[in-house]
Amino acid sequence: ALMAAVLHALFGALQKGKHDPWLSRAAIDLSYGLIAAPFALFVVPWPEPHMWPIFAGAFLIHAVYKVLQAMTYTRGAYTVVYPVVRGTGPLFTVAAAGVVFAETYAPMQWAGVVMLTAGILGLSAYNLSHLTQGRDTMIPALGFAVATGAMVAAYTTYDAWGIRATADPFTFLAWFFLIDGVFIPALMARRLFTLPRAEVIPLMKRGVLGAFVAYFSFGAIMLATRLDRVGEAAVLRETSTVFAALIGWLVLGEKVGRVPAMLMAVIAAGAVVMEMGG
Repeated sequence: ALMAAVLHALFGALQKGKHDPWLSRAAIDLSYGLIAAPFALFVVPWPEPHMWPIFAGAFLIHAVYKVLQAMTYTRGAYTVVYPVVRGTGPLFTVAAAGVVFAETYAPMQWAGVVMLTAGILGLSAYNLSHLTQGRDTMIPALGFAVATGAMVAAYTTYDAWGIRATADPFTFLAWFFLIDGVFIPALMARRLFTLPRAEVIPLMKRGVLGAFVAYFSFGAIMLATRLDRVGEAAVLRETSTVFAALIGWLVLGEKVGRVPAMLMAVIAAGAVVMEMGG
């Protein structure tokens, strides 16, 4: 789950980079679909018959999630909307896991969830207060961010159920990436084919890199939900906000002020309390 957190921070930055978020997502999905195809068809065991309706449901949920995510990123600053998406996600996921998997949590664990969520949303509010451009689109962007967070909870809970429904978890992962790699590339096909050649190679390089990040990020969190409780895994993954800030500080040379550092400490403490409070 912690590996998924680190890689998810990188994955979000890849999608929000210099390319249009729709095109970035299309390049990533096309790459991981093509790479997954031989593994799904020739390496892992064939899915059981009852898995096909589950894959259909996963396809629909992730399609909605990706559309909402792209609409969020095209309207709002990444440092503001990304924490909102990741901050609302764990709260929704813990609640959904209680309904779907009958998971129960101690009061101390709920306190940890609240700490983590408050820290992430506080980080978003701090970044918003220092935003100098794009403020006119922030209200719809924040609305889409909350809706995207709800879909994060939906796919995390649904996919956790799906990966537990098959005998071999790698069958679920290989076929998921193959099926999931269809929607956005098909939606963006015309734009992809009309891109200037000078833009295609950098975009596809980003797509291949994003594909491998997605394999290890999504694969790690799905295996975590198969091994242990869904809510706890989801909370640990949302420490990705901390890792995103650390990457910006250590790799990109960005400054981290006192208030963001304190909020990141609250996020990390919330995750620890959630894990240790049971």
